[in-house]
Parts: sequence; structure tokens; C-alpha cells
Amino acid sequence: MSREKQVSYKISNTYSVLNEFTENTKNIWLVCHGIGYLSRYFIRHFNHLDASENYIIAPQAQSKYYLKSDYRHVGASWLTRENTEADIENVLKYLDEVYAEEILSKKNLAKTPNLIILGYSQGVSVATRFLARRKIKCDQLILHSGKIPAEISSEDLEFLKDTNVTYLYGTEDEYLKKGIIEVEEESLKTLFPNNLEILTYSGGHEFNTEIIEKLS
Repeated sequence: MSREKQVSYKISNTYSVLNEFTENTKNIWLVCHGIGYLSRYFIRHFNHLDASENYIIAPQAQSKYYLKSDYRHVGASWLTRENTEADIENVLKYLDEVYAEEILSKKNLAKTPNLIILGYSQGVSVATRFLARRKIKCDQLILHSGKIPAEISSEDLEFLKDTNVTYLYGTEDEYLKKGIIEVEEESLKTLFPNNLEILTYSGGHEFNTEIIEKLS
């Protein structure tokens, strides 16, 4: 009879940054991409932001795969339903290191920039789990076209009561059909009763750079 066992080992992983961090930086962004992305391509969605004021950090999901049968283009996924809890911990440990390297190291500056956390699509679940389990405070939380994991409660996110939270999605998003989005909106209102703004745009499951620029 076969059975699964487990070992622990050290790995390394990349992440991408955009612009330079200087004394003029007003916003540090930690942005979690959706399924099928590589961080170096996802980060291009932030090219339109003022480079002198915005420093962007895009972590990279570890599980990479070929997107099509021609084996040319590579994408990545954060999590699947297989061995999910163990993979969540692996993702969070990786994010711990990125956060320490790029954000904690700047906490003692005389002028600390705003911290903006963004999750897009599958990245919404990654970003919110990171905040909830590590109690990471941020000035702004942007949840774009994704769903918050069911296990996260209002108590888990109560420490973000002073954070500006925005949920945005396209009205034609095929992954957030009527019924699904209604449930998600009700859940969000419970999680963030006093600090939530919901924004919509005409379109499908696509990243909206125009709204992101306004939120910056």
C-alpha cells in the first residue's frame, strides 16, 4: 500500500521590483499576481505610475508551468487544492523574506512611505492570507477581481480597521458571475464594515490600470 511522507528543505525564489527606492518615494507596493503570470510581466501593469513616487515589489509564485502545449510561454500558480495548507505555509515563509528584505528594512526611516498591498485574481487569496496570518498592517489594501478565502474571519482582519480597502472588478468578469459576486460583496462588508469601497468597471477578468492609477 502506498502512502505519502514529507520532508523539509530550503529553496530560493525570485521576485521583481520596479523603479528605485529613494527619499522621494511616497508609496511602496507589494503586489501579488494572478494565476498564469510571471512577476516580471505582471509588474508591467504599474509602469504608468509616477516612478519617482512609487516603488513596486512583485513576488513570484513558486509553481511554474507551461501555459500551452507548444511549451513556449511559462506561467505560475500560487496554490491549488492539493496539499493546500502546507503550500500556504511555504508561500507565507517566502513572503516573510520578501517583506523583511524590501519593507521592514525601510521601517526606521524618518519618512516612512505608505504601504499598499494589492492582490489580483488568485493573488487576492495570497495577499489576504499573508495579512491575516502575519498581522501585516498597511495603509491601503486593493483587492482586484478575486475572492477572499472562506477561512478568514472579521476577527482575523480587525487590526486593519484604519486601512483603506478597495474591492474592484469588471462587470463582465466570467469568474465572478452573478451570485458569486453578490456573496463576495456581502462577505467583504462583514470583513470590512466601515472602511470598504467597492468599484466596478465595464470589462471582464482583466487588470484595470486606470483605476489603479487613481487609487495611487
